[in-house]
Amino acid sequence: MHRSLKVAVVGDRDETFRPHVATDEALRHAAAALGVEVEIRWLPTAPLETDLSGVRAADVLWCAPGSPYTSLTGALAALRHGREHGVPTLGTCGGCQHMVIEYARNVLGFQDAQHAEYDPYASRLFVSELTCSPAGKTMPVTLAPGSRAATLYGGTRTEERYYCDFGIDPAHQRTLHDGGFPVTGEDDDREARVLELPDHPFYLATLYVPQTRSTPDAPHPLVVGLLRAAL
Repeated sequence: MHRSLKVAVVGDRDETFRPHVATDEALRHAAAALGVEVEIRWLPTAPLETDLSGVRAADVLWCAPGSPYTSLTGALAALRHGREHGVPTLGTCGGCQHMVIEYARNVLGFQDAQHAEYDPYASRLFVSELTCSPAGKTMPVTLAPGSRAATLYGGTRTEERYYCDFGIDPAHQRTLHDGGFPVTGEDDDREARVLELPDHPFYLATLYVPQTRSTPDAPHPLVVGLLRAAL
């Protein structure tokens, strides 16, 4: 009998957006590789402001691309639950950016930490528009030796595809790193591309979109690692 994992995908699903379709596909590829079943449920962000029952019932959380979300508050509430309750959680693209905002507000105490997509003129932007947009490009990432990401990839260098124009503001990269949410992957300009919580079963954020590179024959190692952590 196959073990079944409940996966809650936090995001406002759009069937025409390739990364959303690829999210489901990558989960199925990883599940097949591990010999488990996955029950995938997308959770729109607005209801999460008042109802986290779908999040609490999940074995796995994935905060999907596609920001700005309908509700910033709802997305942050779901991510806080995953972080505080040890639920294996992956955030990709917009999901990564929201993991940063949640951590900055609720752990580092920057209640005014903001994302430029929601408020470009905010005084404390932890996520800002990238000066050189990687959207649509496949670019190299260097991973810190010994990090969870490097262990899952089996090396310290990879190439991944991007869909976003926003990233971690360089002024706050060190703040996050020193505050316990270390940057474990950088591009060739030393800008943050992967962050992870070292003392969590699996809490990993990537600015790129790994799911678009997953195939049935080669499931993405980060997605396999996410599900394995839940097992």
